[in-house]
Amino acid sequence: MATIAHCLFCFDVLVASLEKREHLTLPQVEHFWARYQSKDEPAERTILQPDHLDNSDHAAAQEDGDDALSDSDPGLEELSGDEGEPPTEGPADPPSTLQIPSISRLQAASPSSTSSSSIPSSISASSSRQALDDPSSKTSSSTSIFSFGRSSQQLSATLKEEQYPLFVTWNTVSGRGHKSLRGCIGTFESQELSAGLSSYALTAAFDDTRFAPIELDELPSLAVHITLLHTFTPCAHPFDWSLGIHGLRISFTYHGRRMGATYLPDVAVEQGWTKEETIVSLMRKAGWTGRSRDWRNVADMRAIRYEGKGEGCGWSIWGEWRAWVDQDSENKK
Repeated sequence: MATIAHCLFCFDVLVASLEKREHLTLPQVEHFWARYQSKDEPAERTILQPDHLDNSDHAAAQEDGDDALSDSDPGLEELSGDEGEPPTEGPADPPSTLQIPSISRLQAASPSSTSSSSIPSSISASSSRQALDDPSSKTSSSTSIFSFGRSSQQLSATLKEEQYPLFVTWNTVSGRGHKSLRGCIGTFESQELSAGLSSYALTAAFDDTRFAPIELDELPSLAVHITLLHTFTPCAHPFDWSLGIHGLRISFTYHGRRMGATYLPDVAVEQGWTKEETIVSLMRKAGWTGRSRDWRNVADMRAIRYEGKGEGCGWSIWGEWRAWVDQDSENKK
């Protein structure tokens, strides 16, 4: 299931992209989060070379993934999916002083929110990647090294075992705790979590065509929610799923065109919809413009139900944790 560490990793990837610096890797985030929670004695220190998906790889993977999924299911061509893996780096000679990517700007904490879900949207691949294409945002992984208690081989093997379809959702949270969708994109293709989360954290932040790309000054109002998907089952009929348990992915033919859309498991319950209202809303999201009572008349309706384990956290949690990581690194110098 998704974890707080996955959410912290997505925050770190986004902040690093906006500040044009290097981000921590997922194993490093998991290690530091465990230490932050336990406040145990420092673990045995070993060196692991950072391995991250840089901005150019993210853009290329996104373009390749759109084509791959479009060929397999025209009705869901807007749901991006990629099968690319992050580039691997060879070991580098460690400098005399251990370093982690520094944060140039930790803004004041704002109210955080643990989001249970939000309404995802299908998007097209033709969207602005200005923040991703800036050459100045590319950094070499040889500029920093990290230390923690498990060997790089063990960490690499662990990552390769964890593959899920996933969605990354960014929300803004008002001072009164009101949550508003800010970007949500995912894939039904299984992803290694390190590559998938880093890629879709940026895609959801910058490439959701319903919104302008997220900017640096918005960070204190953000919360992130990660959903890892599993147990995909074809529905015998459009109502063959359970509210609050299953997400729903539909496709159908309308005016000679194949259309499709999806809602994550918590969406229908959050909106207070019945099953029929959920289906009609999904069809409109996909582009259907018919009368609500005529939804059954579309051709070749297909539905797939699935389950998803989600987790979320707000900016203040990431900020407090990341400040502790920086201080911990300084103390070891």
